Amino acid sequence: MLLLALAPTSWAGSCAGLPTAAQLKTFLGQAASGTGISASLGPGTGVGGLFGGQRMWAAVVDRDGEICAFATSTSDPTQVWPGSQQIAKGKAYTANAFSLDALALSTARLYTFVQPRHSLFGLNNSNPFNPTFLSPTSGSGGGTNQIAGGIITFGGGVPLYSLTGSIIGGLGVSGDTACTDHEIAKRVRDLSGHNPPGGPLVDDITYSAPDGPSVFTHPVCLNTLRNGVPIGNENVASGY
Repeated sequence: MLLLALAPTSWAGSCAGLPTAAQLKTFLGQAASGTGISASLGPGTGVGGLFGGQRMWAAVVDRDGEICAFATSTSDPTQVWPGSQQIAKGKAYTANAFSLDALALSTARLYTFVQPRHSLFGLNNSNPFNPTFLSPTSGSGGGTNQIAGGIITFGGGVPLYSLTGSIIGGLGVSGDTACTDHEIAKRVRDLSGHNPPGGPLVDDITYSAPDGPSVFTHPVCLNTLRNGVPIGNENVASGY
């Protein structure tokens, strides 16, 4: 009888070199004020939104999608939307899951693709988040070293890269408008030293008014700024 031995596939997932919870908290504060960020991201400028990016959850996953760290920008985590913990972890997972060494794909750039009559419609239902990996405000648990999954396709998730240009994980931020979440996320990535090979703006959020039509377009949110420059406001609803 012929026996075939198949070597197990080895994935080099690791949290080494990725931001810790303490670093995330520090970077979130700096990102909201634009302290220490690259010139292209608008140093010293705000990020718009409802809260100016000051009530945020952030989460980091490694290349395997395992949760490495998560934190809130506030000392009291009850003063950040509880639902944003799951969204931040899902954004981190999504940005990592759909980016490669040669393609940095922020969650903001997935928005149009998943709309009806577009090519990735239904993607959001492909990998549900496991709520077992949520942390209570006491801080215990939270799914560290576990794959929580979750697909989020609006602004706030960015892939993380090594200094040699290899993707090593993802960062997710939530707690304000989706547009502000993206602004904070790319600033935190920049502060942590994990920009893509093309620089901090290679996977930046795009809007149809200033940038023209694109399959990567994201809608404008309330009080939208991009790299410190005002963009506009979300359209109001009418007729109902």
